[in-house]
Amino acid sequence: MKHHSGDPDQVAIEIPVDKVCFLIMKAREFDVKEEGTDPDSGSNPSDDAEIAVLEDTPDDPVEQEIRSLIDDLSVDEQIDLVALTWLGRDDYDASEWTELRLEAAGAHNSRTADYLLGDPLMGDHLAEGLAALGYSCEDVERQYL
Repeated sequence: MKHHSGDPDQVAIEIPVDKVCFLIMKAREFDVKEEGTDPDSGSNPSDDAEIAVLEDTPDDPVEQEIRSLIDDLSVDEQIDLVALTWLGRDDYDASEWTELRLEAAGAHNSRTADYLLGDPLMGDHLAEGLAALGYSCEDVERQYL
């Protein structure tokens, strides 16, 4: 079990916090995209081009990046991600982490990326889950910004 700092409130998790934080940033980038809608199409070609960049497309580079990040994780790390998402949705309490992780392990399959990308609030849920276990992305975000 990895422990990152001396914070007694932190629950040990298998996945490195910086990986989760990077995924949160990517997920939020993906979340802000609009669902392929352009009601004012034809209004101004240069505006339309910019809107098209924000639409979800099957070969969306951000989605592909999130998918490959998730697929490259170990099974234990994928299980943590799912458990963190459930925790962040307020389905569980941080004190139930062990049971939650067992449930996520039982539900684990090869479609973890599909499952997580299907959550429109994936980034927020992961961030809330981390916070509930005593972790923060503030330090990590400074490294990337």
